[in-house]
Amino acid sequence: MSATTTKSVYRQGFRDGLPFLIVALPFGMLFGVVATEAGMTLAQTMGFSIAVIAGAAQFTALQLMQENAPVLIILATSLAVNLRMAMYSASLAPHLSNAPLWKRALAAYVLVDQVYAVSLARYDRPPELNTPQKYAYYFGVATPLVPMWYGATFLGARMGAGIPPEFALDFAVPITFLALVAPMLRTVAHLAAALTSVVLSLALAFLPLNLGLLIAALLAMVAGVQVELWMERKSK
Repeated sequence: MSATTTKSVYRQGFRDGLPFLIVALPFGMLFGVVATEAGMTLAQTMGFSIAVIAGAAQFTALQLMQENAPVLIILATSLAVNLRMAMYSASLAPHLSNAPLWKRALAAYVLVDQVYAVSLARYDRPPELNTPQKYAYYFGVATPLVPMWYGATFLGARMGAGIPPEFALDFAVPITFLALVAPMLRTVAHLAAALTSVVLSLALAFLPLNLGLLIAALLAMVAGVQVELWMERKSK
């Protein structure tokens, strides 16, 4: 394929990533506001977003830090929230593994829910892309999203409590995950894992230090695997 085609694939990825700015902006601003109100400096808030670049895990860790939770609990809970990234990496590996280490490392750094969902959907559609084109599309999707996350965090941290409550920035969090997760619930195993996580998260909400979320995440994965195995045995 020509370099022009690779560039066009990058531009298509960029265009496909643009709609997610609608939720990335308020999501990032919300983290900046919450982090500032929790007592973090601008440098700490920006360092957090740049180093971690994982909204759900950042909110989880920040809440636990405010509750003076033990470091191990903070790390374990944040890891559980972000454990989906390991599954994302496994499903992307057949498409992106044949590349230099620096490129794979950069792809791992910008691996967020939106980049994963949009890229994998494109890889499954014709026409088939070669490895350089897959990377071009992947980074194309990430290009508008990652800088927006940084900028939105900075904006939220600078504005802090000055943002009117009626703006309701927290709407972006559930909408983002609903938009990403719903189309991916394609099998009975997926539905079982999702239902288990929802029910257990609500049932165990009384546990301190967000331990209910950690337990729900682990048991949801177990439920999904067991249903998958049951379906395989049934088909045989």
